[in-house]
Amino acid sequence: MKIGFIGTGSMGTVLIESFIRSGALQPSSIIASNRSQDKAERLAAKYPGLTVARSNLQVASTCGTVFVCVRPLVFKAVIDEIKPFVTPDTTVISITSPVLLKHLESALPCKVAKVIPSITNGVLSGAVLCIYGERIDEQDRLSLEWMLGMIGKPVRVSERFTRVTSDISSCGPAFLAYFVQKLVDAAVQVTGVSREEATRLASEMVLGTGKLLNEGGFSPETLRQRVAVPGGIIEAGLELMERELDTTFIRLLQATHAKYDEDVEKVEHQFYGPIVE
Repeated sequence: MKIGFIGTGSMGTVLIESFIRSGALQPSSIIASNRSQDKAERLAAKYPGLTVARSNLQVASTCGTVFVCVRPLVFKAVIDEIKPFVTPDTTVISITSPVLLKHLESALPCKVAKVIPSITNGVLSGAVLCIYGERIDEQDRLSLEWMLGMIGKPVRVSERFTRVTSDISSCGPAFLAYFVQKLVDAAVQVTGVSREEATRLASEMVLGTGKLLNEGGFSPETLRQRVAVPGGIIEAGLELMERELDTTFIRLLQATHAKYDEDVEKVEHQFYGPIVE
């Protein structure tokens, strides 16, 4: 069965390349379309056998599973375009978090799901969030999760927790990378250590910490307690962070949730029109 991808931007490309690299999909089983066709053609050149579709309609009419990897405000136009070409047996998967299951199920006659990937899936690691519509049965879920399990860890979540779970698993790498960047910047500025050496050390630290949390039996709290000696250097640093970052992460989530709510409202307007008071 052919697997289709509408949109080969950043995350669409991450998914396609990860599925191929992991062995979950062969290039010959993939059909991809993109508004700028040369992007899809570059993928086909890199992975011989991958088919570049002439249109989104070709993807929808020839694939049993279709990943729709486009931005929120483009989504409704794509759905309207492919709707006549999907069947009740087709599975359409959105990777766009503000597009809700109710939007998909009201607009399409087929099975629908949401999958929220992470850039970490590009190295076959990290979580892949799975949110399912009512028309998908357990066998459909297991089949999809087998494929997703080749590039990460599928985690079923409730749609009402889409934003916060995405903040952690999908946005988290950017937030963590920012922390690492600032730690490196400070090390260079305060001590004169080379940026290359500081970056290498920080990167190894992040990798090792992740292993401790996933495989070493530590929680974030117990790891911190294990490393920080009372009255020691680490404790002094943690006390500063506690003071300076007290509400930072609460405000971070408030900011992402506010943007998410704004995007959902815009998508609602596209699917249902303006709300009449």
